[in-house]
Amino acid sequence: MERLVIIPTYNEKENIEAIITAVMELPLEFNVLIIDDGSPDGTADIVKSLMADRYKDRVFLVERSGKQGLGTAYIAGFKWAIEHKADYIFEMDADFSHNPNDLLKLYDACANQGADLAIGSRYVTGVNVVNWPMGRVLMSYFASFYVRTVLGVDIRDTTAGFVCYRRHTLETIELDKIRFKGYAFQIEMKFTAYKCGFTIKEVPIIFVNRVLGTSKMSGGIFSEALLGVIRLKLSSWFRKYPQK
Repeated sequence: MERLVIIPTYNEKENIEAIITAVMELPLEFNVLIIDDGSPDGTADIVKSLMADRYKDRVFLVERSGKQGLGTAYIAGFKWAIEHKADYIFEMDADFSHNPNDLLKLYDACANQGADLAIGSRYVTGVNVVNWPMGRVLMSYFASFYVRTVLGVDIRDTTAGFVCYRRHTLETIELDKIRFKGYAFQIEMKFTAYKCGFTIKEVPIIFVNRVLGTSKMSGGIFSEALLGVIRLKLSSWFRKYPQK
C-alpha cells in the first residue's frame, strides 16, 4: 500500500460518500481509512456499503465506541497504517474543508521534494481561508503565531490538520508518548517531528469552511491548544527525542 488517507469521522453522513468518492477518483491511487467514533447517524454503515459495493480493498474502516478524541483517532490510524506498510500517510477532514485534489501536492512534497512531513498550510502565503467568520480567522492565525513563537518552530500553520507523513517519520516518532487528544494533537505532532530532526515543508492550500454537517470546533479546543503549548515546551526540556 503506497498512499493511505486517514479520515476521522463523527456524524458525517452528509459528506462521507462524496469525500471517499473524490479521493478514489484522483489520478493517483489513494486508499482510505475511516476511523469512526460510533457515529449515531450511520456514517459507518455508509462506509461499509461503499467497501462492499464499489471500493473493495481500497477503503477500510475502524469503528470505535464513542467519541475518544481526534488525537487518539489519528494515533489508531497511524498504527494501522504502519502495520499495513503504507508508505505515505495523510490526515484529512471529511467535510471538504480540505480539497482532495491537494493530496497530490502533499504527496509530491514528500515523494519528490524531500519532505518527511508536508503540511497543507493556510498561512504560508498569507491567509487562505474561505467562509470563516473574521473572528475565527484571527483566532486561528494568531494561535499559530503564538505557537510558533513559544515553541520556536518555523511553521506558519501549526494547527493544520491536512498533512502527509512518510512512514519512517511516524515509525520514529514515539506515538505512545503523544499526549494531546484535541486539536493540540496537531501541534504536538509537528513539534515532535521538528525535534526529531525531520524535514518539514508547508504547501499552500485554500481552506474552505464546511457546507454540510456540524463543525466540531469550539473555544475549549483552542484553549487546550494554547495552554498545552506551554506544557509541551516545558516537557521538551527534559525529554530526549529519537532522531531520524
